[in-house]
Amino acid sequence: MTSVPQWRNWAGNQRAAGSVARPGSVDKLAQVVVAAANRGERVKPVGSGHSFTDIAVTDGVRVDLGALAGPVDVDPRRRRVTVPAGMTLATLNALLATHGLALPNLGDIDAQTIAGAISTGTHGTGAAYGCLSTFVVGLTLVTGNGEVLTCDADNAPEVFEAARVGLGALGVLTEVTLQCVEAFTLRAHERPGRLADVLTGWPELVADNDHCDLYWFPYTDRVQIKTNNRVPADDRPLPGWRGWLDDDFLANTVFAGACRLGRAVPAAVGPINAISARALTERVYTGRSDAVFCTPRRVRFTEMEYGLPREAFPTMLSELPKIVEGLPFKVQFPVEVRFTAADDIPLSHGYGRDSVYVAVHQFVGAPYEPYFRAVERVARELGGRPHWGKLHYRDAESLRPVYPRFDEFVALRDRLDPRRVFANAYTERVLGV
Repeated sequence: MTSVPQWRNWAGNQRAAGSVARPGSVDKLAQVVVAAANRGERVKPVGSGHSFTDIAVTDGVRVDLGALAGPVDVDPRRRRVTVPAGMTLATLNALLATHGLALPNLGDIDAQTIAGAISTGTHGTGAAYGCLSTFVVGLTLVTGNGEVLTCDADNAPEVFEAARVGLGALGVLTEVTLQCVEAFTLRAHERPGRLADVLTGWPELVADNDHCDLYWFPYTDRVQIKTNNRVPADDRPLPGWRGWLDDDFLANTVFAGACRLGRAVPAAVGPINAISARALTERVYTGRSDAVFCTPRRVRFTEMEYGLPREAFPTMLSELPKIVEGLPFKVQFPVEVRFTAADDIPLSHGYGRDSVYVAVHQFVGAPYEPYFRAVERVARELGGRPHWGKLHYRDAESLRPVYPRFDEFVALRDRLDPRRVFANAYTERVLGV
């Protein structure tokens, strides 16, 4: 165990100092946990740092699972793969492709570790798909007592159910088994539209496409609509120059410059957003599923995201322009909207209901709290649940009513981590001490 320079997350808004452990085996990880507990210290595994909350911050021992390689087991017949929990989604996607497999759905960032992604309820979009945790069919974790617990629907099912979205509060995930599908091709259609049309036509848009993303540009009536649908052949690949122009140059290089200009000259934000809304023109292309789902994100930002009952979508989106217009500063990032299916995971944002997710962002270094708090007030009134890895201001008292199995999860935490080895300020706030 060594002292290391200060850790910070991808957005730079969370920092921590202290020691780091890099166990090379599950047994050594269990020893780290028990030794820390005996010293009265806390332990927190840290992945790629793509959460905006302080969920990965600790004043104790940070655990780097990079050295915990473990076996990779692929079962082509059952289309299942068992991999180290510290593996990134990007590495997983590449591995699956070599075996003719893929995850059924993905978000738009693949830098997260598998453990980090499922522990916070990371999701993509698609009316028939739950969050990534719904693809988990087995997992292994080290509990607060140093016990190595392997569980699935038949073995320790109550732990399996909850640990699929466990907030890092139940133990350290070491291995995950995922249910995959045969590799598939997506046809992507990206096009501009108008907010008013989306507010009336969204049910058909969601129902008629496998996956649907919407982006509203503040201070405009413009949206960008992205739909992805499964097709039998990759017969319309995106030309390299067009991918570079749209996804690299315009969406990253130019957008970063526009954000810096808007931060320096707030009056320019409205015109910049209007130009941005028109710069990304219509395009249609096909590609391997993970290559279409995931896009590079080099412009850094802070983010809040709320999962809401799907029928609340028109109300939430109608309130956003009023919120934005009333702020004492400008909003530089578009608002993203995605849709997911109901699931049965106790602390999943989609537990028991079909959801719409509304995500608001601000360029790194720009003010955001009044914006995020105003959005949260509306979301709370609509029964919203905050994304565990995105900024929010909720606590256990306010979260308990919107999660029917909240107390069941807390009781399980009491059993698996009675000494609160895996606790930190975040879990104390959202789960209680």
